[in-house]
Order: sequence, then C-alpha cells, then structure tokens
Amino acid sequence: MGLLHCSSLSNCTPKFPPTNSFHFGKSKINFGVSQKSFENSVRKPNSLLIVNDATDRGDAETSVVVEKPPPKVRRFEVFSGHPMPFGATLRDGGVNFAISSSNATSATLCLINLSDLSEKRVTEQISLNPLTNKTGDVWHVFLTGDFENMVYGYKFDGEFSPEEGHYFNSSKILIDPYAKSIVSRGEYGTIGPEEDCWPQLACSVPSDNDEFDWEGDLPLNFPQRDLIIYEMHVRGYTRHESSKAKCPGTYLGVVEKLDHLKKLGVNCIELMPCHEFNELEYYSYNSILGNYKMNFWGYSTVNFFSPMARYSSAGIGNYGLGAVNEFKHLVREAHKRGIEVIMDVVFNHTAEGNENGPVISFRGVDNSVFYMLAPKGEFYNYSGCGNTFNCNHPIVRQFILECLRYWVTEMHVDGFRFDLASILTRSSSLWDAVNVYGNAVEGDILTTGAPLIRPPLIDMISNDPILYGVKLIAEAWDCGGLYQVGMFPHWGVWSEWNGKYRDIVRQFIKGTDGFSGAFAECLCGSPNLYQEGGRKPWNSINFVCAHDGFTLADLVTYNTKHNLANGEENRDGENHNNSWNCGQEGEFVSTSVKKLRRRQMRNFFLCLMVSQGVPMIYMGDEYGHTKGGNNNTYCHDNFINYFRWDKMQESSSDFFRFCCHMANFRHECESLGLNDFPTAERLQWHGHTPGLPDWSEKNRFVAFTLIDSSKGELYVAFNASHVPVIISLPEHPGYKWEPLVDTGKPAPFDFLSDDLPEKDLAIRQYAHFLDSNLYPMLSYSSIILLLSPDSNL
Repeated sequence: MGLLHCSSLSNCTPKFPPTNSFHFGKSKINFGVSQKSFENSVRKPNSLLIVNDATDRGDAETSVVVEKPPPKVRRFEVFSGHPMPFGATLRDGGVNFAISSSNATSATLCLINLSDLSEKRVTEQISLNPLTNKTGDVWHVFLTGDFENMVYGYKFDGEFSPEEGHYFNSSKILIDPYAKSIVSRGEYGTIGPEEDCWPQLACSVPSDNDEFDWEGDLPLNFPQRDLIIYEMHVRGYTRHESSKAKCPGTYLGVVEKLDHLKKLGVNCIELMPCHEFNELEYYSYNSILGNYKMNFWGYSTVNFFSPMARYSSAGIGNYGLGAVNEFKHLVREAHKRGIEVIMDVVFNHTAEGNENGPVISFRGVDNSVFYMLAPKGEFYNYSGCGNTFNCNHPIVRQFILECLRYWVTEMHVDGFRFDLASILTRSSSLWDAVNVYGNAVEGDILTTGAPLIRPPLIDMISNDPILYGVKLIAEAWDCGGLYQVGMFPHWGVWSEWNGKYRDIVRQFIKGTDGFSGAFAECLCGSPNLYQEGGRKPWNSINFVCAHDGFTLADLVTYNTKHNLANGEENRDGENHNNSWNCGQEGEFVSTSVKKLRRRQMRNFFLCLMVSQGVPMIYMGDEYGHTKGGNNNTYCHDNFINYFRWDKMQESSSDFFRFCCHMANFRHECESLGLNDFPTAERLQWHGHTPGLPDWSEKNRFVAFTLIDSSKGELYVAFNASHVPVIISLPEHPGYKWEPLVDTGKPAPFDFLSDDLPEKDLAIRQYAHFLDSNLYPMLSYSSIILLLSPDSNL
C-alpha cells in the first residue's frame, strides 16, 4: 500500500479495510500526516487553485482564486512497527517507537528539530492509527529516514477527567518514559525566557553512532560484607572552586577525584539521584541568603532511564547522549580503581506532583496506571511529594524492572539504593482491582496502598536473572508511616539502611542511659533485626549520618536544627536528631569543647568501622564538613552542600588521616566483615573487668574482644561516660596488649600507624599500665588494642 499525504488529521482517511490491517513488520501504512506545528500553521502559498465557494455563499456563479500550498515533502517513510520493545529502538535501517497507554483514544509521534524545540513547535507529527499502529494497549510505529537534528515526544488524546484519573491533553508534548536521554536546558540552573522553569523536554533518537568503549569493563562483584560505601552528590563533590577540577560539578569531575576515595578506603560509591530531574523545580528567591532555591538533591525524577544531562560537561551535546557516555566513563574509571557504583533511585514518586503539578510524561501518557489514585482521582501521597508511583501495577512494575536491567546491562552499575522503598511494597490502587485481586472489588478502598507480604515488584526484582547478584538496598520506610527496618520483604537478597543503628549509636555515644545492650546489638550487625529472618550482618547498611540530617561535624556541634537558610522559618527538617553539642551550641566555643567534639567524631567513625554489617560514610564527613546546623539542605546549590577541598587540606584534616587508617584497618581485619553473626567462640563481652559486661540501665561502658585470623585478637572499648576510667584487660599468658587506636589522644597519636615516627615512644608511655593489664580511658573515648607476643618473656 502506498503512503497517503494529507495536510491535517481531519482530512486523513485510511484507504484499507480494518480486517487487512498489519501490526508487525515494515509494511507501509496508508497515512502520513505531517504538520509543521502543534499550533495553527501558516503555510506560504506558491501555486493557484480555483475554488467554488457557492456552497458557503449560496451563489453558484461566484468563485475565488486562492493560492494552493505546495505538496509536503516527507522526511520519513512510515510503517506499522512492532509493539516491543518499549521506547525508541534501532532496527532494520530505521527506528521503532513503542509506548503503552491503555486509556488514550489517539496517539501522535512528534518529531522535533532542535531549532523548533526551544519554540515549543513540532517539526513533524505522525498520527498513529489504532488499527495498524496498536497492539493491545501498545502504540507503535516504525520510521525510516533522516533523523539528524531530530528529537521526539508524544501527544495523547483522550478524556480529561481528573475525578476518573485521566489527564489527557492533546496539546501537551510528552517525553517517553522509556527514553534513554532527555534534551532540555544545556546549562545547570539557567532559567528560560520569562522565568520559564519548565522548558519543553524531548527525547533523543538512537543512532548507529551511539557507541562507547568499555575497554573490557566487567562487574567487580565484591562480596557485600567487604564494602565501605560512600554516599555522594555528583555536583556537590567537585563544584566548589577549591576542587580545581577541569569539569567541576560533573561526572568527569568525580572521575578527577576518585583517587581521594581510594585513599580513604572506599570501594563503593552511592550516587545521590542521577536520573534526569529539573533543578529549577523549586526555583524561588531566598531572601535569607540572597540567592535562589534549587532542587539540589534531585529526589524528583523526570525520566528514569536517562542520566542527568546537566551533570555532564557536554550538557545536551549530541542530543543528550553526551551525558550517557560521561556517566559510563565514570563507572568505567571507578571500576578501574576497584570502586563499585550504586545508584540512589526514586521509584516512589515523580516530578509531576499532585493535581496541580506539571504534565511531563507519566501523567499525560496514562495517569491512572502510573500513579496510585483514590476512587475520586485524588493522588495518594505516601512519598510526601504529591504523588505515589503505582509500583505494583503490572505495567509499572514491568517498567521498573526493565529500567533496572538497563542500568545494569548498558550502564554497568553495581546496584541500587531504593529511596522510600516501603512504597514499593504497597498494593496498587483500585483502578486496577482485577489485576490485584483477580476480580473487581466494590466498596473496599482501604486495600489501596496496604503493605503486601509478597509484593509482586520486590518478588520480580529479587528473582530476576539479570539483576542476580547486584546490590539491592532499601530505605525501609516511607512518609505514610510504614516503617519496615528489619522487616522489609527481602528474599534473602535485600539489605536495608539501618535507621535503628543510626539512632541507637547516636544515643549511646553521646552518653544517654539505657542503650548499652542495644549498642552491643549494633556492633554485632543487628542480629535482633536480621538473624531470625535468615539474613546476614551485611544486610545491615550501618550509618551515623547521611544526606538527610546533620553531618558528622554538626552532630557534635548543635543540639537543635538551624534551618533558617531554607527560608521556611525553621519549620522544615527533622526535630529529633539525637545530637549533642558537647556543652556549647555552634562553632565558636571553648577549646575544651572543641577537643571533646573531635573525640566524639572519632568515636562515631570508629564505631562504624568495627561494627558488623556494611558501613556507609556521608560525603565530607571524612574532614568534618559543616552545614551550619542545617539538617535539610535539599534546596542549596552553594557552599552549604559543596565538598570543601580547601577545608580538607587544613589542619582539621587530621581527622581525614584517622578515617583513612580506620577504613583500611577494617579491610585488613577478616573479623570486621563477617558473613555471619559472631558467636561466643569468636566474641566475648567485657566490662571494666574482663568477662563481666554490665547491661544495666546506667551503664555507659561497652567492650569486647574479637578473634581475628590476620590480627590475632582485638580489644575494643567505648567509654560514653563523662567520667574517665581505668579498665582491666583480659589476661593472655605469653602475650601483651598494644595500643593501636585511642580517640582520647591528640592526632597523630589517635592512630598509631606503622609510619608514625614516634610510635614506639607513644607505646612506651603506656607500658606501665599495659604491663599490669590496665589501660586508662578518658571520658567519651574509644580504643582498639591488639594482642601480640610478649617479647620480654
């Protein structure tokens, strides 16, 4: 069948019988609608046409001469296409486009020249015929032709009825949920004309030139028990001028500074959201700082398959594909240094917000499928961000699974941390009751969002053959009150951000009564949370600080949050921080308070490194980065969130030395990353006297010995009391205890490394205590001693 050219949709009538329509292959279909713009076009006439307008005027003898538009020369040949795979796919000398929308009445593929994109004009649009371009709920089309300088999007028509869950609007150009890169603004934070914060977005078209040399890169496949994770922000890591990076604030900038992480002992980075998002989403003037608020953290995804374009030095170069290659470059170079890459993914909500939010993609494609809706169309808000992704809907869970597979197979990432992962365990909304229950449900709206014992999405991810072996980490709570730490459906493969570890460790180390027993559980990998369910210590991701909350330095500097810089009158952010300012609030304090704070920072870091489970460090904590007591810095694209390379070089970097030695000590000890929970054969608890631990309410001292195949035996103790103590050490005839770490000592004697010139002198200063199996501990201090043969015998 030949192509039918026509100037508008209303004049285009297919010339084939419905029974002979084709759904597969490259059979040409007999339509080819081409409009210059989704707005009313004005064409330049270049020929004449005699038209009889008697029908309109009732005058048979009257006619007029009008100019006839030239025939449109099409750039593409149009074929029926294939329903799979979703997205835009190269095949057979052309590009196949496929997208699912069960409730749309019509679909239009929009092809846009970059020069037209900024004007929000469509260069060519191709209407998809439901007879030849639709299989089930999947709209599809195959095109051959010249795609140079072209990007694409979709328009869908259907019912606009929010109370029924539908937001179809044929004037909106939507980005493909399966697009692999997005074209938007080229420069981070640059606002559009007339203060436009939401420019027209479009999707890149794949081409044969989209290649990347992986140089033989393969997964590192580190056992999870051996990881030390570093949570970091791509832009914040090198954006400050003191980084002296050639490409500050980008994926390439991170590559320039990977050796810093290698020195620190990090072998896994967890990237805060790198999916395409709009940093201008919260754009507004902040009178407190005299600048503008940004969506700095990026927890508001626009497209899940696309890397954030403005984190690349290329921006939207090569139609957004430059960002794809720069992200791959980051992963490849990290792997070369023995560092795995985990992505923080936000499948709990999107940037489209509630009913007042923008229509960008999912809402315009099929709102009632992609979002969890109440019976009258309201958006459930378990995310606290306006909407909730309908994760356990069959279409949505398949989308999430394919997205994860893509990042593993095409981008070589090593795992994922799932933001507000408890949402992934909630039942989908009753718009899809048949798929949830097998039949329609009437009158029961309480089941929407209910926690599922075996959530289909988690089941699919856990048992997927492609995702087998990648790291899967759940933030096991959400903003709807569902808290699943220790109870997240896991299939034996999921780990959790252990929020209980954070809270207990903070309480004990700052000297709160009643936490010694719980603290001991944390040191053992939280068996009270994970052992009964069949999991291991490495299923606990241990952290004291993360992006959300106080930094480590602020944890020991402020009793209360100081969030005025956010412009929300200090109402935002967590009020219960379990922090302690060590006696005075703020940075300008006495010398004695500063010394105590330095001890406390070392105590927290030592605790992380000697606990069973997987330690996670937050970016900047290794040198004592401060955010001025702000525990909710989501909106600051400035020094508050930037890694300060100049500060790390100052004298305070003594703490960096301590962190490096502690992290590498952990790597050297086989006993500090056990595959199972320690038993009495390996671990013994002590109090001020060997073998007599005190688990009473008032006790603030916890100590243990641990058998280690490489170090022999370790003695670790924490004195969280305001009173110094002299402790008795376990006796081992023929052996003696030697100090390695004492957070009560000034740097560099806090860690007696082999390269320390005065190491022997420092050890001899405590010889009279150690010869008597005693050791003095300052208040709020911690120690590590090593057992070694007594050469004096």
